Amino acid sequence: MPKNKLVSIVISAYNEQDNVGELYKQLKENLKATKDVDFEFVYVDDGSSDKTYEKCLSLQKKDERIKIVQLKRNFGHEIAMTAGMDYAKGDAVIFMDADLQHPPVYIPQMIEMWQQGNEIVLTKRLDNKATSGLYKFCAKTFYFILNKLSDTKIMESAPDFRLLDRKYVDFLKGFNEQDRLFRGLLSWVLPKDRVAMIDFVAPERFSGESKYNFAKSLQLALNSILQFSVKPMRLATYLGLLSALAALLLGAFVFVEHFFLHNPTPGYATIMVTVVFLGAVQLICLGIIGEYIGKIHIEVKKRPLYMADYVERKEKSRDKKDI
Repeated sequence: MPKNKLVSIVISAYNEQDNVGELYKQLKENLKATKDVDFEFVYVDDGSSDKTYEKCLSLQKKDERIKIVQLKRNFGHEIAMTAGMDYAKGDAVIFMDADLQHPPVYIPQMIEMWQQGNEIVLTKRLDNKATSGLYKFCAKTFYFILNKLSDTKIMESAPDFRLLDRKYVDFLKGFNEQDRLFRGLLSWVLPKDRVAMIDFVAPERFSGESKYNFAKSLQLALNSILQFSVKPMRLATYLGLLSALAALLLGAFVFVEHFFLHNPTPGYATIMVTVVFLGAVQLICLGIIGEYIGKIHIEVKKRPLYMADYVERKEKSRDKKDI
């Protein structure tokens, strides 16, 4: 009798003590009818300060399929997914968040599409009931700017709720970038003919609030642009050329006004405006260059991406791993 395929479900959790149990309940309910597939659940505790880890341990006592990766501190969502991917053993890996905004009801459909030969199954969020109109507008603006500046086009409203075949999981594990954006990496390698898409509407959060505040969202936006494009560097060059042209035109205007129109004007305001304008341009250009140099500085150190404990009920032991 052929052995069932194994599907790993990697669940990123940061301060989700009230959600991990409900998520497990919904996963069991939605997966019980799935045939010819075995499951493991890899809960990644991203350095939570609440009882998320203890809740996961409690669930593990009921189900030996639950594995726990406990990061030593909050390394961030992308690194949490990386850690889960490193420990996942499945022939396919499904990534989702623990806040229940990635509905488990779609997982059987994702698996069915994978069994039909689709090596990557992505989701597209048509709407999110938990976000405001202002947030949706900012998100749409972000993707517009990102795709204008980036050499790699990143799909709008495609969250980190996806299924990857083992082939692509192993490929992504070969990346050792400190700053990473899985959406961008997948867009960079995406095999257009082997990708399936599922549309969904994100429900209200079961409990708690989003961990992505404005500052974190802005940082993610900046990192996304800098990771996949050098166009901001070119933009700095164009800004410098534009400033030089503006200075040249201003000089020509002052010359004509003084010698031909015989209408000299006090130069203090002109000088101050020019100095402030050119100073701002220089600072912007230096800031852009500094961002790229800073990323180079971090990357060349080649530090481990994270440190974590891996907890598996069957072994009743804990293995430390630096990656």
